[in-house]
Amino acid sequence: MSRAMSRTAAAVAALVLAFGAATAPRAQESAPPPPPMKAGDGLFPFVLPWDDASPGVVDVSGLLPRPAGKAGTIRVEGGHFYAGRDRIRFLGVNLCFGADFPTHEAAEKVAARMARFGINCVRFHHMDTSVAPDGLVKADRKTLDPERLDRLDYLIARLKERGIYANLNLHVGRKYPDRPDWPGAPGYFKGVDNFDAAMIRDQKDYAVALLRHVNPYTKAAYADEPAVAIVEINNENALFNEWSGDGLEAMTDPYSSDLQRRWNAFLTSKYKTDAAMRKAWSVREVPRGREMLKNGSFGRGDEGWAFEQHSGKARHEVAGGRLTLTVEEPAEQSWHIQFNQPGLHLKADTPYTLRFRARASEPVRLALNAMQAHAPWKPLWNVQQELTTEWKDVELVFRAAEADENGRVTFSGVGDKKVALEVDDVSLAPGGVMGLRHGEALGKIPWFRHREFGVRTPEAQADWIRFLWELEDEYWSGMSRFVKEGLGVKCVVIGTQMGWSPAPVQARLDAIDSHSYWQHPHFPRRPWDENDWTIENIPMAGRPDGGTLPRLGLSRVVGKPFLCTEYNHAAPNTYGAEGALLLAAYAARQDWDAIFLFAYSHRGGDDWGPGKITSFFDIDQHPAKMATLPAAAAIFLRGDVPRAAKTAIARPKPADWIEAGRLRGAWGLGGEAFGLTTQQALTHYVGVALDDAAPARSPDLDEPGAFAWTPGPDAKTGRVTIDARRSKALIGSTKAGPARLGEVTIDAKSNRQDWAAITLTAIDGPDFRSPGRILLTATGDAGNVGMKWRDAARTTLGRDWGDGPSLVEGIPADVTLPAPAAKVSAWPLDERGRRRGDAPLKVEAAGDGCRISIGPGSKTLWYEIEVAR
Repeated sequence: MSRAMSRTAAAVAALVLAFGAATAPRAQESAPPPPPMKAGDGLFPFVLPWDDASPGVVDVSGLLPRPAGKAGTIRVEGGHFYAGRDRIRFLGVNLCFGADFPTHEAAEKVAARMARFGINCVRFHHMDTSVAPDGLVKADRKTLDPERLDRLDYLIARLKERGIYANLNLHVGRKYPDRPDWPGAPGYFKGVDNFDAAMIRDQKDYAVALLRHVNPYTKAAYADEPAVAIVEINNENALFNEWSGDGLEAMTDPYSSDLQRRWNAFLTSKYKTDAAMRKAWSVREVPRGREMLKNGSFGRGDEGWAFEQHSGKARHEVAGGRLTLTVEEPAEQSWHIQFNQPGLHLKADTPYTLRFRARASEPVRLALNAMQAHAPWKPLWNVQQELTTEWKDVELVFRAAEADENGRVTFSGVGDKKVALEVDDVSLAPGGVMGLRHGEALGKIPWFRHREFGVRTPEAQADWIRFLWELEDEYWSGMSRFVKEGLGVKCVVIGTQMGWSPAPVQARLDAIDSHSYWQHPHFPRRPWDENDWTIENIPMAGRPDGGTLPRLGLSRVVGKPFLCTEYNHAAPNTYGAEGALLLAAYAARQDWDAIFLFAYSHRGGDDWGPGKITSFFDIDQHPAKMATLPAAAAIFLRGDVPRAAKTAIARPKPADWIEAGRLRGAWGLGGEAFGLTTQQALTHYVGVALDDAAPARSPDLDEPGAFAWTPGPDAKTGRVTIDARRSKALIGSTKAGPARLGEVTIDAKSNRQDWAAITLTAIDGPDFRSPGRILLTATGDAGNVGMKWRDAARTTLGRDWGDGPSLVEGIPADVTLPAPAAKVSAWPLDERGRRRGDAPLKVEAAGDGCRISIGPGSKTLWYEIEVAR
């Protein structure tokens, strides 16, 4: 998620982490943190110059036709992007805030360097969030700043020359200065600006100012510019997500009354009479059944309740029939300290009433959920409840998304702060009031707040979901028409991302987009507190659950282009070199159309060359991440990894989508809701079809082992291998022995983490036997001089990112190729990707082929291998 991640999105991210985690308490870390990083012990300085576009084996700019747009505007045909008669894919990056506006001199160099690494699209993100100089708008947040606009124009012109397209975001973080706020409102009015007419007018005014502006350096308005590939309407922003994440619970007028007016107009149009609505809604009361909890009154101490502590320190006690949970040392994640009652037999779509009394020593947001009490710990219902220092009686009616013989009810969400939580009189029983409340009738139905959603009948709930989706469709389709018909934009227009808005709504536009992050930083107390955050420092390659990739794959709508416009394995994760490679290979396997790393840079002030890793997301000065990009470009842009041959397509009916939205919320609408599995997402071409006419695609000729996902016995020993004709890779644990990839073998040796990402790319030859040049990259741990971890598990630095230069690990490995040793030469490359001619590598005969050994002594991340004629 981007820096402007909303409160709702952050809560969803925390829930995803919680539900995917093991529930056994983790042993407390007692080892001291490592000393500050310094050169030596396998680490050496390695800085990739920010302004370097040297020719050589690492230069893959030849994959980019020049100039961008020379074949005409990007269009959609057959579910993919096309430039003229040829299909086109995008390997992109994001620029954010002040980085959107480099000086003219810097723009020339940035564009050249991006092209060299195979980047062929830039997503211009957060241009509207700040005022100039870090943003495009003046202090009034309406008028474009001419000096910033000139810098943007010049950069886009230089990118165009290099074959790099633009993705223009219309609304990301710009506030609406004339609209009233309320305490706790979603950031940037997310969700609200999908239906508030004044905010929508403001969005249109901004679109007019930007898209009708003529770039003096290209002589074209952005609406007509063929080098603008994509226009995105509103980033990570949708009414359905904000509602289902409790972001609108306290919404005040004029927005609340407007939403209620629209809701009642929808019902009146559909039912005409109160009697018809009551009949359709099956208004009734389901009698309360038998108590399901054991010892809900705590009369027998904590019997029947399970207490978990994954980090931090907490204690609990029961006195006077009341449970007190005291967090003495805050945990890394809010869910790391919790209590629950397992062993509950939950039926699907059956009303349950949860009651309890609670208070806290300070205001908190208590997370309540029903979930599986066993792997894979799937969530079945969740909601958040505000508590204060005063006792509060809480009554919530809910339905489980699916049946489970061993479910549990969990009290969570307070573990990341020093707080005392008191709870008593907990009760759970089937049944509850369903339908209408006293005084409610057609024309007088309040809009359904998420916390109270459970008291409505399934029929009423389904109507509410239809209403939200119709309201969203009115906004997204309306904005798309305005941009295309009103402003004449000719390129691809997308709305927002999966997980925020449902696929049936977003599929009305040109393409489907999604975002994902592996180990996004978690901020336990204050959002974006740079001194108070954690990551879980583990690799993703070979995880049994597939990490981020299955959710992305299962978000795909068959027959529509698919993009992932934000992706990263956030620094300082020491396995981050895997990110671009795994995404590129998976995207190629799934036949996606665009992937974007988040981000190239956030830094304003023309700070392009600090020579060190600067933040969670910026990759431009991260040597291990940048060094992998040429290989990723070959895998994805060149199409080295073929599409998966096996196909698994879900084909839900329209009513199935409504049911899934009713029971699962915004983040439960992927292919898993309709019968697809995580395992299928790792082995098959997967997606969801919206109608029977959506093509399943005849399988292409597959290459066995082209993308092999192999779990290991623990979280750090999985691996992924790529075995394609022009690309080979070993990504993951080095403990499992050599990777035999056709005629190539990669035998990685023990290193700092017993983990590596090693790639071989045939740059200009057809394979690894024929004459040509081969790029070999070997990446692992990376950091900065003086980078200071605060714990032995290396989960946080606070602000101690260290100083330049960046430090990297030299990976030891033996690489065996099928070409005879007499025809093979190899060199380590310097930081500009040039041969170190005074230090060629030894090439030894190995059977009919040859063996090349690499290691830390070469002090490099990349090597050139040449096979002579």
